[in-house]
This record gives sequence, C-alpha cells and structure tokens, in this order.
Amino acid sequence: MDGFHIYKNCLGGLVKARAALYGWPMTDAETQVRWQRRWIVLGFLLTTFGLSVGVWSYGYRQTLDQLALRAEADLALASDRLSTQLQVYQELAVLIAEHPVLRDLSRADQREAARDLLLDVADKTGALDVVFADASGRVLAAAQGVIGADLAGASYFRRAMHGALGTAHGVLEGLDRRAYYYAAPAFAPDGTVRGALVVVADLEDIEQTWRGSLPAVFFTDADGVVFISNRAELLFWRRAEGQPGLMPVDGPSLPFAARQVGAHEIWQLDWGPYVPRRGLHMSIDLPVIGMTGEIIMTVSPALRIAGLQAATLAAIILAFGAMLFLTTERRRALAQANTVLESRVAARTRALSATNAQLRREVAEREEAEAALKRAQAELVQAGKLSALGQMSAGISHELNQPLMAIRQFADNGTAFLARGKSDRAGENLGRISEMAARMARIIKNLRAFARNESEPMGKVDLVQVIATAVELTGSRLRNEQVVLDWQPPDHAVFAWGGDVRLVQVFVNLINNAVDAMAGQAERQISIRLNTDPDLVVTVSDTGPGIADPEKIFEPFYSTKTVGSSEEGMGLGLSISYGLVQSFGGNIRGANRTEGGAVFAVELERWTEERAA
Repeated sequence: MDGFHIYKNCLGGLVKARAALYGWPMTDAETQVRWQRRWIVLGFLLTTFGLSVGVWSYGYRQTLDQLALRAEADLALASDRLSTQLQVYQELAVLIAEHPVLRDLSRADQREAARDLLLDVADKTGALDVVFADASGRVLAAAQGVIGADLAGASYFRRAMHGALGTAHGVLEGLDRRAYYYAAPAFAPDGTVRGALVVVADLEDIEQTWRGSLPAVFFTDADGVVFISNRAELLFWRRAEGQPGLMPVDGPSLPFAARQVGAHEIWQLDWGPYVPRRGLHMSIDLPVIGMTGEIIMTVSPALRIAGLQAATLAAIILAFGAMLFLTTERRRALAQANTVLESRVAARTRALSATNAQLRREVAEREEAEAALKRAQAELVQAGKLSALGQMSAGISHELNQPLMAIRQFADNGTAFLARGKSDRAGENLGRISEMAARMARIIKNLRAFARNESEPMGKVDLVQVIATAVELTGSRLRNEQVVLDWQPPDHAVFAWGGDVRLVQVFVNLINNAVDAMAGQAERQISIRLNTDPDLVVTVSDTGPGIADPEKIFEPFYSTKTVGSSEEGMGLGLSISYGLVQSFGGNIRGANRTEGGAVFAVELERWTEERAA
C-alpha cells in the first residue's frame, strides 16, 4: 500500500503540472475514466475482502476439526485416567469383601483384627476410609470411621444389600472432602448377603495426579453439578436445565454464549484466568461412574492460523493488484504527459521501480514463509504417523521376527530343492513355512486374547493349551532372563472347569513371579507338571530362595520384592490369582521345596458333561 500512495501522489503531481503548464481542463471522458477506476478499485478491494473472509472461514473450520480430534483425545485420556483410578478402589472393595478376617466379627478381638486390616489397606491405597457393615447397616469395623456408624440409609449400601456393586458420590460431612463410594456385597455360605465392604475414594487425591496437565476438563453428575475438575474454580458449578453453560454456586451468573461452527460447539465465556474465553466444548458420557466428561479447549490456535492464512492471501492479492494498478496508471500517465514532464516522470518511475522491487521482495518473503509453514505442518503430520506406527509395531515385532526369518530360510531352501528337482524336500520346507505362519497366527491370537479385558463364561478349558499359551506369552522374558523351562505337555487334551483367558492369567502370574524370585541367581529353572491322578493339579516350581512366609503369600498387598526395585508391585498378583482359581471352584497353594525353591499347586475341577448341563 506504500507503493500505491507514492504513485497516487506522483500521478496527482503529473496532472496538476499539465494543467498548470498548459491550462488543460479535465474533460468529461477523463472524469468518467476516473470514476471507472474508483469503482474498479472498490470492487477489487471488496473481492479481496470476500476471498479473505472465505479463506479465514475455511481455515478456521479446518483447524477446528484438528482441534476437535485433539480435544477428543485429551477428554478420552482424562476420562480413562479417572475411570482407571476409580476402578482400583472398585476392585479393592470386591477383593477385600470376602477376606477371611471379615467373615466373623462377632467378638471384640475379631473386630480389632478386622480394623487393623482395613487400616492397613487404607494406608497403602490412600483411601479416605474402608469400613465393613453388617446387613442392617451397622458398621462393625472401620479404618477411620469418617462415614458414620450406620449406613442403612446410604443408596450405595442398599444396592450392595441386593447383591450388586453399589456406587455413589458426595461430600463428607465434617471433613468437607469430595468422595466416591464403592460398596461390595459379602455373601454368607448360604448365598445371602451378610454385609458389605465400603471403600471411600478421595477425589481430591485423584485430581492431584492430573490437575493442570490438560485443558479445562470437568465431570458433571446426573444433576448437572461439576463434581470433579482439573480447574478448582469450577467445582460445584451447576448447569441450568436445558442450558449448555454453567452457573457458579454463589453470586451472579457470569458472561456466557454458545454458538455452532459447523459440527463444533464454541463457548464464549469469562470464567476466570485458567479457563479460555473462547473454547471448543466437547462431552462424553461415562456410565461406568455415572458422570459426563466435558472439555473446553481454547480456539486461539485456530484463530491465529486462520488469520495468518487470510492475511497471507490478502497480502498476495493486494500486492498483485497494486502492481497491476500501478503499472496501468503509469502507462496511462506517461502516454498523456508531454516532453516537458519527462524528467519528473523518470524520477517518479525510479521511485516506483524501487517500490515495486520492495513489494516483490515482500511477496517472495511471504510465499517463502507460507511454504515453510506448509513444510512444518507436513513434517508434524508425518511425525505423528511414524509415532503411531512405532507404537503399533513395537509390541509384536520381537515375537514375530523369529518365525519370519525361519519362513524366509525355508522359502530359500524350497527354491533350491525345486531347482534340483527334489520336490519332496521342497514340500517339507513348504510344510514348515505353513507351520511358521500358523505359529505367527497363534502368537497374534494369544496376544489379542490375553489383552482383552472382558468377562468370559465358565466352561470347558483345555489345560494343555492354556499352559502352552502362558508359556508362549512369557517365552520372550524367559529367554531374556536365561531361565530354563522344564515343561513336557502330554500328548492328549486335559479338560478342566474354568475360564480360558483367566486361567492363562493365573499361570502367567506364577511364571513371572518365579522369574522375579530367581533374579540374580546362577541357576534359574522353572518346572511345570500336569498331574491327573487322582486329582487335577498343575504345579509350578522354581529354584529360587523360596517363600519367606507361606501363610501370608496370598494376602493382598503382601510382597517380598525390594522397595524401589524394577519388579516392585502392589502385592496383588498372587491374591488375584487366588481369587480367580477360587471362582472356578478350585484352590491354589504355595510351599517351599525340600531341595530349595518354591512350588505352587493349582487344583482345578474336572470338566464333565453333567456339570456343563
């Protein structure tokens, strides 16, 4: 635009000089031409403005789509993190409900032992309270006793009395702490509900792990109240019925407006320094915890990118139009000017040439900046693709590499045998290729089956195949740790009553625990035996240091691993295995071998046609 003003002054000086020297008046044709030029310039500016607005709108919507994908991922991450952290307390309630210490609390010493157990569990898990109440709601044992002595009126307790897992959330009176309750029923031998174990999770403690690490995320309950958030200022804000926004608990309503941009909902608000004034709003239902997760992600990056794109296009069009206009006006002015003004025209032409060169340099710089921006965006997209590809392939590449190399070797051998006319030997190699391919398919099938986190029906299970799957899943670690595995499967199937995937989990836990126990030893060997007479028993033994306290080995949170070691865990592996085997009607025992090391015996019930019926 600087060049345009320079040439405008130049043209005005030429016209005034001609009129002053020759007394030429402005003709009607020249007046009409002037008005035409003005209309052309106005139309050009309006067109440029319209194109810029269109590019801005398109770029804004396109960037919103990318922000929506990121917001969806962040919201899913926060929701999964919250659900996973709460699920720990849910599983804790189910696991502790049937603990032997809680089966009979009729005497004072039994209740004192139960209180010590619950206090130990609360200290290790960070729960606000862990209590056990009888069927009438009277609390028999409690870690802290912060939820009162009578739970008969609590909704989660009433649901547990119906034999289901009860959940609820609220604010603890006296402590002013937000809590989430899990109530797991405890069953008597006759199948009736004899009481419930209640775990009280501290939501503020859970929030500390992800507060401020994401955009503004909050979770509303069925009443529209914000109960969990990584922005403390939004807690307990309420959504009016039929309205999209939120209102503070006390005080007047704050500025808020919502509008749709394509498929996206944009909120304009002023809720504090840590909440964006203009943000993309998305939500997701979380029926597992009875809440709705919502996120507000700032749209400032989308506005900046759209503005940059529109400004770049407008600058290019205006620069081109200015050069075109200046060139046209210069030619017309030079054609009308006389020889007296040639020196002035030459001077002005040089000024215009410098201006045009500057404009061309600016256009080139802007085009280069735009190309650099596109390259950076392409590299970012490519980096995301490579990261996703690495995450998908890294987990199975090691287990599939060996069969692939074997397939290649057998293929080369088969080709050589065919070239020599030895078709029978080539057929053998093809058969081995088929076996390797079947092995790869089995590895993938086992990995997928073991990774599933879903319930499965009880039924007929081939113990030989279960142990083979567990061995295959732990094979890589056994080889890395240089552990010798002594497992000779029988040549026939042995059927037991249970769940396929859960039994695999039991034997994987036993094998991994054995490897951990033998860490640092010179001799490392694991032996697996399947005995069918008289009872169905699978034993897993090792050459480790043995079990320090066999009586406590299956208790939750009991661990012999060194604190701070790479194998340190919560001590739940064997306890979970114990619960799984018990659910199949079997039993698991641990003891020390006379020759050294530990041995675990898994006793299972045989599968029969009568039981299946």
